[in-house]
Amino acid sequence: MKIVVAKTAGFCMGVRRAVEMVFDAPGKYKPPIYTYGPLIHNPQVLDLCAEKGIKVINSIPRRGVGTVLIRAHGVPPVVKKELSAAGFTVVDTTCPRVIKVQTIIRKQAEKGSEIIIVGDEDHPEVIGLLGYAGSRGHVVNSLESLARLPEYERAIIVAQTTQNTRLFEQIQEWIEDNRPHYRMFNTICDSTEKRQLEVRQIAPHVDALVVVGGKQSGNTRRLAEIASYYGKTAFHVETAAELEVDSLADCRSIGITAGASTPSWIIKEVFREVERLPMSGRRGLGGSWLTFQRVLLLTNVYVALGAGCLAFAASQLQRGRLVAEHVLTAIFYVLSMHMLNHLTGRAEDRFNSPDRERFYSSHKSLLATVALLAGTFGLFAAYRIGWLAFTVLVVMSAMGLAYNIQILPPGIWPRLKYRRLRDIPGSKTLLIALAWSVVTSLLPVLGGSDLSGWAVLAGFGWTAGLVFSRTLFFDILDMQGDRIVGKETLAIVLGEARSFKLIYTVLIITVLGLLAGGLSGLLPVLAYGLTGCSLLLGAIAWRHQHNWEPAGIKLEFAVESLFVLAGVMTWLFCLLARVC
Repeated sequence: MKIVVAKTAGFCMGVRRAVEMVFDAPGKYKPPIYTYGPLIHNPQVLDLCAEKGIKVINSIPRRGVGTVLIRAHGVPPVVKKELSAAGFTVVDTTCPRVIKVQTIIRKQAEKGSEIIIVGDEDHPEVIGLLGYAGSRGHVVNSLESLARLPEYERAIIVAQTTQNTRLFEQIQEWIEDNRPHYRMFNTICDSTEKRQLEVRQIAPHVDALVVVGGKQSGNTRRLAEIASYYGKTAFHVETAAELEVDSLADCRSIGITAGASTPSWIIKEVFREVERLPMSGRRGLGGSWLTFQRVLLLTNVYVALGAGCLAFAASQLQRGRLVAEHVLTAIFYVLSMHMLNHLTGRAEDRFNSPDRERFYSSHKSLLATVALLAGTFGLFAAYRIGWLAFTVLVVMSAMGLAYNIQILPPGIWPRLKYRRLRDIPGSKTLLIALAWSVVTSLLPVLGGSDLSGWAVLAGFGWTAGLVFSRTLFFDILDMQGDRIVGKETLAIVLGEARSFKLIYTVLIITVLGLLAGGLSGLLPVLAYGLTGCSLLLGAIAWRHQHNWEPAGIKLEFAVESLFVLAGVMTWLFCLLARVC
């Protein structure tokens, strides 16, 4: 099955800005926190606001206390004044594109022009725009309603930022023929234009189109209307639970798009649900292989296998002697820590990977037992290496167990912000890279192996860089979910664009380090081959950044496979070395 995900699907700039401001509001602004009207047209986001204690007010009380956030759609200017007069601290999250339209209307109304707004009269954005037009505001939603208006001496025409581009183009043609003295301002957001254009491009080439977003969202409904215009079945769903799986089962190609107020975790869940359609049993080997990938990822068996392969590759890169205990320690430690962290960190998995959250909730007792047994086996393997390796692994295991646990009670140092290791911004990415590098490339040294200092540094740097880049990439995929639960990952601290740049920089450094080591003779010929793992990870990240590879089982499996690939390449290198 071919799945095409629209590049423009999901939060637009204005909605992302508003949602992030609201989720960051608790602890930043004076409580209680309110939004004036629903923040955006997405019930799942509104439910999250309610869970965080952020309430909605639809009218202005005589006296108020706390902070009110103006929603992304904007409000009439009189509302802001009345909220301030009531005693609220007012924080404006209005989309900058909407503010631009408000400014045009205000200036033109002051000059005496009539203001004609192409939009839905009862839409919050239009209500807000009318507030800036005063008595000169008029709303039209069709050519017929525009033609019924009197011919004004001076008038301008603007559009609701999420309006249908085709309708506005028709109105523009009519104005040129019938009211050439009117001024036209195309205020439809370019995000809306691109979103609608992309649906027009996708619809003719798919059997069905899934449109994800709130049922009250005007821009989302228009996407479904455009798909229907091309004669394609359009499924407008708010969540993956609403998908009509039976209706999609026989489709060979499915398109997925989403409205501007649809969060990424919902799009990701819908994509994963569509991606799992071949697992229904009617798709042969393809469905079985996808099911196998899903099981390996959910149980963390595959990531643990990758850690063992990485340990094997690092030992040969360092020209060390392969010891089974080194590989087993890496496998069991990574399996144990990843399982335990998913068991204690299910809050973010609720948004980042609902499938995994359900899996861990359903099998938590069994998984906890397996995690503890794996940790015990890992410590035993480390003990076989030596006391120093055992001691280091005990400390690392303790830190891993404590990562999601509140170490300091609220009563101790009440002003201290960081009470868990996970509260330290960027700690997850750095600690995972450090832990993996220790168990995969430093244990031979801790066990007393006589290795070159340069070789040890090269192995440590390569594994650290690769794991760091892999973890940061997954942090980028999970940014919205992590932000909701207050988890400040390195991706959130840096932002998406800078995080991708950091990934590419680190990977380039690992490639240059391996090439330099190989050319100088400090590292074996294997170093040249292992550069491929860094280059492939960079290529996967680049493809996702440019929306060519949506997040899902296949993407996650491809990333984790790079560590297994390193082990396979190393095995082939050893085999060829013996033959030659």
